[in-house]
Amino acid sequence: MKMKKMTALLLACLMIMSLMVGCGGSGEAESAGDEAKVYNIGIVQQLEHPALDAASQGFIDACNELFGEGNVKIDLQNGQNEQTNCATISNNFVAANVDLILANATTALQTAAAATNQIPVLGTSITDYATALDIADWNGTTGTNVSGTSDLAPLDQQEDMLVELFPDVKKVGILYCSAEPNSAYQAKVFGAALDEDNIAWEAFTAADSNELQSVASAAVESCDVIYIPTDNTVAGATEVVNNVCLPAGVPVIAGEEGICAGCGVATLSISYYDIGYKAGEMAYDILVNGADVSTMEIQYAPQVTKKYNAANCKALGIAVPEDYVVIE
Repeated sequence: MKMKKMTALLLACLMIMSLMVGCGGSGEAESAGDEAKVYNIGIVQQLEHPALDAASQGFIDACNELFGEGNVKIDLQNGQNEQTNCATISNNFVAANVDLILANATTALQTAAAATNQIPVLGTSITDYATALDIADWNGTTGTNVSGTSDLAPLDQQEDMLVELFPDVKKVGILYCSAEPNSAYQAKVFGAALDEDNIAWEAFTAADSNELQSVASAAVESCDVIYIPTDNTVAGATEVVNNVCLPAGVPVIAGEEGICAGCGVATLSISYYDIGYKAGEMAYDILVNGADVSTMEIQYAPQVTKKYNAANCKALGIAVPEDYVVIE
């Protein structure tokens, strides 16, 4: 009997040890599964140019730092400034069931928002979300699966810069692409600031890059200063604008650094890398911390800097104040 009791006790101990090992193994498997979680993020970038490239790089760097190398897979695709390409890329990301989409620039955002109302979509390099998404009652959040960062520099301060550099300006031409709603929004606000200073202005719009040369030529004939907002079409064709404005002796104030480097004399610049990085922080907050994208407020660049194009300023004989920084 004693032997039978000892045998039973031994068997019971073995069963308990087996259960403990089993539980420990399960916990390790779950832990390993957590560590192996890889987030898939698709980036649809409207086109290649320095500002948008910097925003995408900032986003990628933030994701790699916050999620950890190997814990995030990022698929960056370029729409070549074609709406149909951006729509195809966005729809493919939805079909692949990515965890999040970054839409870099307005057309990219519009196609991503149209492709899904379930997958979180973050925008960057967007001037005005209310305009881009046709939201009437804007309160700082979209109330949908979309949020992100804005590239809007203070337009009143840009107008102040124009007046500071050209106090005797008579008429300003505002040059932009009519197909970009955010450019139209900036033109309206900038024009209102000019109105307050009793400065005449006129909008000159091109339907696409093919019309830029003729439209820019018309602008320099009647205006003594040109203003270009953060317009993706112009950003991709600054050489065309520069070849018209510089020989005519008409300076260009630009809405962002990339355009200024290509055809401008000065800009109130934000860092596109910074707004891309901020979007990466928002992505981490959504996917890891469970933040609700629909209630996340649009974020803006933390600072602005007065910058100038040294070559164009020299060619036009423009004296730049000491608080301006040269574009490298």
